[in-house]
Order: sequence, then C-alpha cells, then structure tokens
Amino acid sequence: MLDIIVIGGGPAGLTAAIYARRANRTVLVLEKETFGGQITFSPKVENIPGFADVSGNEFAEKLLDQALAQGARIDSVCVTSLRREPDGSFTVGTDAGEHTARAVILATGSKHRSLGLPGEEELIGAGISFCAVCDGAFYQGAPVAVVGGGNSALQEAILLSDLASSVTIVQDLDQLTGEESLQAQLRGKTNVRVITGARVEGYLGDGEIRGLRIRDRKSGEVSELLCDGVFLAVGLIPQNEPFADLIDLDGRGYAESGEDCRTKTPGLFVAGDCRQKKIRQVVTAAADGAVAALAACDYLKA
Repeated sequence: MLDIIVIGGGPAGLTAAIYARRANRTVLVLEKETFGGQITFSPKVENIPGFADVSGNEFAEKLLDQALAQGARIDSVCVTSLRREPDGSFTVGTDAGEHTARAVILATGSKHRSLGLPGEEELIGAGISFCAVCDGAFYQGAPVAVVGGGNSALQEAILLSDLASSVTIVQDLDQLTGEESLQAQLRGKTNVRVITGARVEGYLGDGEIRGLRIRDRKSGEVSELLCDGVFLAVGLIPQNEPFADLIDLDGRGYAESGEDCRTKTPGLFVAGDCRQKKIRQVVTAAADGAVAALAACDYLKA
C-alpha cells in the first residue's frame, strides 16, 4: 500500500509529489491527459518566479523531471473511481486497474469551457487562448476578441486593452453580466467595443486564427470579425464530479476546503484549480500542492 496517491499531474499535483517525497513518503501520481496541465497550452509564460520567461511545456517538463528525480512514481491513466475503505485507506480505480493508499490528494484542476466548434482543439495555442495574463503579450499592437460577458471576460478585456490595438467583446446574451465596476472601466477604454446578442458560429483561418464568424441572435445576420487572437472566457469546469460523495462542492462544483486543503473526509485533500479559491495561477496551484502534501504527511503521522 502506498502512502499517498495524487490524482492529477499539473503544477499542484506534481508539487505535492515533490513535497511528499521529500518527507520520505511513497507517492504515485495519476494523470489522464498531459503532465503539466493547462500551462502546457501557453507558449510563453512570464509570471513564474525564477523564470524571466519559459514555455509552458518546458516548465511542465522541468516539474515532472523534478518529481521523478525525487522518486515519485507516475502513471498515465484515467481515474474512474475513488472509495474509502472501512480501515480508512483509499482504493483508486483506473482504466488500467486499482491502487491503494493511506491518503489521497485531489489535484484534478478545472477545464476551460470551450465553444465546441469545428477545428477549435487544433487552434488552441495557435490563436485561441484562455489566459490574457499568460498570452496577452503575444498580441501587442494586434486586434483581439474576447468571447464571454462575465467577470472573467471583462477582466481579460481590461488587461488586453493595454496591449492590443483593439479588443472586441462578443457576448451571446443581450447584456454583459460582469460587475458594473468592471463595465465602467471598459467604458473608459477607447480601443474596446462590445457586441452583445451575438453567437460565435465558427473560426476563420487555416492553422491559425484570422477571425470569428458571428451571428446576430435577433436578425440572424452573419458577419465576420477579423482578429489575430481569440480569448475564450465562457467559464470553467472543475473536475470533481467523480469524487462528489467524498467532498463538499460549492454551487459551481469546486471542492470546499480550508487553507489547509483538508476535505470533510479524513485522509482526503484537495489542491489547485479544483479547489474553491479566488486566484487560479501556477504559483497558487503549486502553493496548494505543498500545503496539501504537508497536511497529508501530518495526517499519516497521527
């Protein structure tokens, strides 16, 4: 039986593995997609301490190499179930078998909601982005579009307005839904315009973004919006549903926990973007991973 299983191999999960191994605990990290998580979509990242700039892939590789060098085991599998046994241990089911551990850290992250349009997956990282902080600098002096009308979309637009030549917000509802204070800031930006009541129906460009095809919801008129970059801000989907019987979730599906990353289930911890929190960045995910790992180590000592 392992000491700790970490579900999720992004910055939170890999940092948790590093800290747990430094405490001499046996650790297995399970990841269903790409080790490194969402950061791998960013070709250049400039807000990670210690790196003037680094590609998301390079950072993810360094983090993975560090966890492996510390002695963590990793496995590329999809976790299908998690149950707590009568003796307090956990059984983690995957599409390749089961593993058992005395403690589990959920670092499953949250997935950016996309529009589900043809060719979208191929354009992520080639004109489609989810993070203005990460990728806004690539569009210095260029026209961009932000899809969405909530707080996240408006915050992205405000940041981009200081970089891009123009920012066009496309909202499918008839009004923006973000806070009035954010809307007021946008009204003071001369290079920002807002299109409401319009739905994005497709992407223009072959291999890289050239613009959007949008349809007016009332008139049905279709038009083209030319831009060099598209920032999607239509919500996040936390990856917590398979574990809902063991953790408390808020109204948006995020795991509820204190700053100690403990859940209602003894021995089960959460870290990173799947956790209810205000700021979701690489540095805060890594911080959660460290906290959760040390909390799990304390739990194992009891």
